[in-house]
Amino acid sequence: MARDGGPDTDGGGPAEGAEAFGLSRIRQIAQPVHDLERATGFYRDLLGLELLFTVPGQFSFFDCDGTWLMVALPEGEGQDHPGSVLYFEVEDLGGAYEILRTRGVEFLEEPHRIADMGSYELWMAFFRDPDGNTLALRSEVAK
Repeated sequence: MARDGGPDTDGGGPAEGAEAFGLSRIRQIAQPVHDLERATGFYRDLLGLELLFTVPGQFSFFDCDGTWLMVALPEGEGQDHPGSVLYFEVEDLGGAYEILRTRGVEFLEEPHRIADMGSYELWMAFFRDPDGNTLALRSEVAK
């Protein structure tokens, strides 16, 4: 810690005597939306995410295999921007792609190989939610 109580910014790492600390697991992700009801329907009905709860006019929470996704109306100008790209892991990319297309999800492109990772190939297909946030399906395909 710096003498003023703020973080140590000299680039030297933790203060002397400080315990080793590091972040690891992401437990919740916020995705800004402008129409909460439409977004809740998209993530629940088209993507098939488990809706945990909704606070009308504020936000909805979904379970993504242990990580919570909060779709929420922006609380201020600083939060009114596109969210991070969310990558959903799927076993069968082609099958997931077709199911979501039949539900009305509009993909930006067909599934394609991103990289050869040695023991597997990384494949993805990108799409957007109703608020323009980019989402993707990703699959690690064994060679």
